[in-house]
Amino acid sequence: MSKTRVLLADDHQAVLDRVCGLLGDGFEVIGAVNNGRDAVVEAERLDPDVLVIDISMPILNGLQAAGRLRAAHSRTKVIFLTVHTDHDFVAAALSAGASGYVAKADIATDLVPAIREAVAGRLFVSKSMRA
Repeated sequence: MSKTRVLLADDHQAVLDRVCGLLGDGFEVIGAVNNGRDAVVEAERLDPDVLVIDISMPILNGLQAAGRLRAAHSRTKVIFLTVHTDHDFVAAALSAGASGYVAKADIATDLVPAIREAVAGRLFVSKSMRA
């Protein structure tokens, strides 16, 4: 079985390092970028299975980046990993085409299941974010 190819996008190196540490066997981190523009460019170039992206990022925010990938008919599944816990952000992420929404506070328990659900074609939202 081939590994799920994951591209990471966050403007904090500590978050990128933490995500890399959480993704074990079954996942291949194929790149990491620190702004939304580079996330779009690298997603188009590398064609990852999943893009894990923050909402608040320089140049293009995560919502804008996801919207551009959706407009380009990218097959890449987008999972937001963010500190934003307001339900308006969840709604905006889903409108932008997200397959998952994980609160950074829930990263240890929810990120890997979110990636697996996205790859399977299902939506995942952290339990702490559900209405």
